[in-house]
Amino acid sequence: MPYANHFFLARQPILNRSQRLVAYELLYRNANSHDVEVTDGAAATASVIAHASELGMQKVVGEQLAYVNVDTAGLMSDFIHFLPNDKVILEVLESVDATPDVVARVTELKRAGYKFALDDVVGASDSLSKLQSLMDVIKIDIKGMARDSLAELTRSLKNPRQKLLAEKVETQEEFRHCMDLGFEYFQGYYFARPVILSGKKIAPSQMAVMQLLELLAADADQRDIERAIKLDPLITLNLLRLVNTPAVGARFRINSVGHALVVLGRQQLQRWLQILLYVKGHQYDSPLLQLATTRGKTMENLMEHLRPGERIGADIGFTVGIMSLMDTLFSVAMPEILDSVNVLDDVRAALLHRTGDYGDVLKLIELVEEAREGPELTGLLHRLDLAPSTLYASQVAAYEWINQYTSGVSAAPVR
Repeated sequence: MPYANHFFLARQPILNRSQRLVAYELLYRNANSHDVEVTDGAAATASVIAHASELGMQKVVGEQLAYVNVDTAGLMSDFIHFLPNDKVILEVLESVDATPDVVARVTELKRAGYKFALDDVVGASDSLSKLQSLMDVIKIDIKGMARDSLAELTRSLKNPRQKLLAEKVETQEEFRHCMDLGFEYFQGYYFARPVILSGKKIAPSQMAVMQLLELLAADADQRDIERAIKLDPLITLNLLRLVNTPAVGARFRINSVGHALVVLGRQQLQRWLQILLYVKGHQYDSPLLQLATTRGKTMENLMEHLRPGERIGADIGFTVGIMSLMDTLFSVAMPEILDSVNVLDDVRAALLHRTGDYGDVLKLIELVEEAREGPELTGLLHRLDLAPSTLYASQVAAYEWINQYTSGVSAAPVR
């Protein structure tokens, strides 16, 4: 499908009131706006659905649900049945006119087991009045809406048969306000915005992990690494849990740190330690952890393509992606974090200024996360000499790796 070669995929997290990840909205965007011929809505929608069904939802969203946008053409088409009704919520776009045919089609698909969300609600409308009773989720676009107007709209829409979702939530203050209004779900990057706390120090357990990462970066002797792990009982316990999970594939039980290090290998150990920083309790459905690991693995995949045969460049790419959210994780300013660990100048430039190849790739991934198509994204692709199809393949490979790899991480929490 030639049209598909120009797409990238933005996965936007949807959280519940407990800040756990429950779904992703899948947004397919044009990654090469200057070169692609404009095509009709039906072809675009068909391409989106074909992508999602071809890949398999498990690869793209793991255990979570997927919100998939549908316009009128997609809603009325037969190919919508390629989407699994137990894995998707069909998001009816604001451009859909609620004609009798559309209402009848939504009713038919509801009977077939599909669930629906109504997108971008900002006030009363003809479509809202005709479709509301058929919807499972109402999405309210809070951007630019006055507090009084938002409170009034929320009161008018509250209904025990439907959940309210606040979209474009960009600050912790907006999140708290929407919580107070009774919203069930939240979409936006408020959870990834750093809230810097003056004088805050990195927790000892996290500092221990970072010191181990420094030993690995310095290619320290295996005995020194083993000794450092044994000094921290929690890291020791988590390491032994990790190597005894199916994700690692050991043939028999491993009971010693030394044996665990041999089985795991240095690269796997480094990956695990970097991810372990983000694990809280027993949960892997932390949106910050998902975002950090997705950035890390996508950057690794892209650097492998940009610098074929240079394994170290790919490893640095993973590190840059993971570290890019540490200011949010620790509530400590990025320059202060970088002063506490030894990093390469290229890594520092990428994290502080988004410069150099690593900085360009990180910026590209940030634009993708926010579904920002346009000249800036297109310019970065051209500068890096990256085809949209390579970006897309790198994303999907990262999602698949994360779904497989993190079963070991989720079994090995750090407190």
